Amino acid sequence: MFKNILLASDGSEYAIRACEKATYLAKHNPESKVIVLYVVDAATSRADVTKSYSSSDLDQSRKAKLEITERKLIEAGVSYEVVVLHGDPGPTIVKYANENNVDLCVIGSRGLNRLQEMVLGSVSHKVAKRVECPVMIVK
Repeated sequence: MFKNILLASDGSEYAIRACEKATYLAKHNPESKVIVLYVVDAATSRADVTKSYSSSDLDQSRKAKLEITERKLIEAGVSYEVVVLHGDPGPTIVKYANENNVDLCVIGSRGLNRLQEMVLGSVSHKVAKRVECPVMIVK
């Protein structure tokens, strides 16, 4: 049913739960592929740069955030790819989903940045309102 499943992930607890749902859906269709989308926003990028001494350290830090997600997908035998983009998470996820023939967008109800969610509204809410495909928000 869902061939191209977009999993928006930041490595948070809610993103891991979203990964479990995306994995479940993809396991039941051998043609399915999960696209793990990790969006690096300006605040995260600045924080990462101040903690890292080199670009390889920076790459390792970002890969570590998706380590559990990748492990779950591999263990389930699900086809996947990881896409890392820079920008504001909500609009970046929406733009990617709308431009890349995505059949379903799976996203956690909360992410790592609790302050941004309270002040600006949640990323998942922005995605659900603007993306052109079905959206599954996982608690």
